[in-house]
Amino acid sequence: MNTVRKDLFTLAPQPMPPMGGPRSLRWLPHLAVAAMAVFTAVSATEDISMRPVGMIHAALLVPALHRPLPVWWLSLVMLPVFSLYPPFGPYTGWAWAVHAGLLFLIALRNRPQVMAETVLLSAALLLGLQVLGDGIGPWRFTVIVLVMFALVVAAAIGVCGTREVRARLAEQEVAFAQERAHRTVLEERARIARELHDVVAHHMSVISIQAEAAPYRVADPPGELVTALADIRLGALEGLTELRRLLGVLRSEDHPEGNAPEAPQPTLERIDDLLNGVRAAGLDVRAVTSGTRRPLPGGVELSAYRIVQEALSNTLRHAPGATARVELTYTQAALHLRILNGPGRQAARPSPGAGHGVLGMRERAAMLGGEFSAGTTPDGGYEVTALLPAPAAPAAMTDREQTA
Repeated sequence: MNTVRKDLFTLAPQPMPPMGGPRSLRWLPHLAVAAMAVFTAVSATEDISMRPVGMIHAALLVPALHRPLPVWWLSLVMLPVFSLYPPFGPYTGWAWAVHAGLLFLIALRNRPQVMAETVLLSAALLLGLQVLGDGIGPWRFTVIVLVMFALVVAAAIGVCGTREVRARLAEQEVAFAQERAHRTVLEERARIARELHDVVAHHMSVISIQAEAAPYRVADPPGELVTALADIRLGALEGLTELRRLLGVLRSEDHPEGNAPEAPQPTLERIDDLLNGVRAAGLDVRAVTSGTRRPLPGGVELSAYRIVQEALSNTLRHAPGATARVELTYTQAALHLRILNGPGRQAARPSPGAGHGVLGMRERAAMLGGEFSAGTTPDGGYEVTALLPAPAAPAAMTDREQTA
C-alpha cells in the first residue's frame, strides 16, 4: 500500500522529452496531443449545457505532458460527474477517451507497475459506476472503454519497448565508437613505431660504429676502456637486432607475407617535393619558413613531415579548390607548425578514408611531448597547429658530433 501511495500520490514533474530525429519533428508528439485536446474541447462539448467544464476536462491533455499523475487524479474525480449527471451525457464517451489518453501519457513516463495501477483503478471506477450506480449506459459501452484501455496499454508497451531498443542501440553505438577510437589509437601508434624504426636504427648504428672506432683514435688505450667500448658496441648491436625483430612483428600486421617495402623515412629536407606534389594535384599552397633552419632530431623531422603531409591531404579531400599556407617556425626549443587553408570552392567528394588523420597527427605530437590543435576558422577554413619540442644542441656538442 505504501508503494502504491508513493507511486501515485506525487506532484513531481515528469515532462515528456522531445522526439528523436530531425529537429523539425522533435515536438511533433506534443503538438499532436495539444491538437487533440483543442479538437475535443471544441467539437465534443457543443451539446452540453455546462460546456466550460467539459472543455476544462478535455484540456487536461496539455498539462498532462508535464505532470501526468496529478492530472490523471483530477480526471478520475471528474469522471463520475460526467457519467452520472445527465447534462453531461453527450460528453461521457469523450470523457473516457480523454482519460484513456491520460493513461497513455502516464505509461510513457512511468514504470510498468505505475501503468498497471492507474489502469486498474480507472477500470475499477468504470465497473463500479456501471454496477453500483444507475448505469452509465449499455454494457457494450463499458466493454468498449475497457478495450480502449487495453489498446492504450498495448500501445504504451510498444512505444516503451521501441524506446528501450533505441537506447540500447545508442549505448552500443557509443561503446563501439569508443572501442573503434581506442583501436585506431593503437593502430596509429603502431604505424608511427614502424616509421620511427629507421630513425632509431640510425642512431644505434652510429653508436655501434663510434664505439668500434673509438679505441683506434687513442694511442695505447687502456684495456678497461677497450672492453667498455666493446660492451657498448655489443649492446648496440643486440638492441638493433631486437629492434628489427620488433619491426618484423609490426609490419607483419599490414604485410602478412613478409614483403613489406623498406624505404628511408622522409624528413623536412623533402618538404619541397611534398609541396610540389600537392600543387600538381591542384592545391595552391605556399610555404613560409621563419627562424634559423637547423637539423632536428629524426623523430621530430619525421613527425613534422607527416603532420604537414596529412594536413595538406585533408585539404585536398575536404576543401577542393582552396588555398593553403604552411608555416614552419624554428626556435631554440621547438619547431612550430601551422597549416592553414581557406574554404573550399568546390563540393567535396565522399572520402574513402577512415577519417583518423587528425588523430594520427595528435598522436605524433603527443609522442614527442608536444602540443597539437586542429579546428575550423571563422571564414570556414581549417587550421592545424603543432608544437614539437626540439631543443637546440649546445655548440660544443655540435662541434664534437661533426668531428666524429
